Amino acid sequence: MAFTTDSFVVSPIFFPGGNIGELAVNGTVNDLAMSGAIPEYLSLSFIIEEGLRIEDLWNILQGIKTACEEAGVLIVTGDTKVVERGKGDQIFINTTGVGSIHPKANIDASRIQVGDKIIVSGPVASHGIAIMSVREGLEFDTTITSDTQCLNHAVMHLLDDFGEAIKIFRDPTRGGVASTLNELAMQEEVRGGCELLGLDPLYVANEGIFLSIVEASAADAILARLQAVEGFEQATIIGEVVEAHPKQVILNSGIGGKRVVHMMVGEQLPRIC
Repeated sequence: MAFTTDSFVVSPIFFPGGNIGELAVNGTVNDLAMSGAIPEYLSLSFIIEEGLRIEDLWNILQGIKTACEEAGVLIVTGDTKVVERGKGDQIFINTTGVGSIHPKANIDASRIQVGDKIIVSGPVASHGIAIMSVREGLEFDTTITSDTQCLNHAVMHLLDDFGEAIKIFRDPTRGGVASTLNELAMQEEVRGGCELLGLDPLYVANEGIFLSIVEASAADAILARLQAVEGFEQATIIGEVVEAHPKQVILNSGIGGKRVVHMMVGEQLPRIC
């Protein structure tokens, strides 16, 4: 069995592409999926500030319902508490998830070997830039939407077909891809938003992609299988495990140079989940 819990305090509670309710379900479902587990049941608890509009609460509940249906999970228990005005920030949500480990899953970082390939399931930094754009009142030629979505179906497809060839899954939420691996695939409008805000997209949060390290011999087949899943057409191989620089992430830059990608220090964008 697999078991996880998380709390969600994102601000604003509604953002392009989703709301705090969808984010809470997807975040917990994805935490289970990253451990190679099939999500099954969730608990759901609200801490609501006095004065939250009923219409907003209803829209959050609708987002939760839709996210649960898409992920194929059931909410089996929950709780609601109300705090005085000024003692919260509209609504906070806690979710706990339970699932069963996929029979073919062997997710363990100790299995990573030199030559393994690194796959990212889609473009990065969308969630963090979507949140920041609302907070700062920024306008772009196109609307940047959060990538929040459930990842469990795509992960299960890969485990069904490739099992042992997959060494690890990670969802690059806080700290972004840089705090997990290197290089990336990115949408141009997100790149523009990062430049405008002075942010390195490698460190910007994501809520709807994952990174996976897989056996080199199976990498192309795994990538093709992932790209065949709706919503993951832009998945790509972004790097490999090498002996040259142990315990370091080195990025090949767009101008032909190299740089060390360090772990993130501090928090560039608080309350993104």
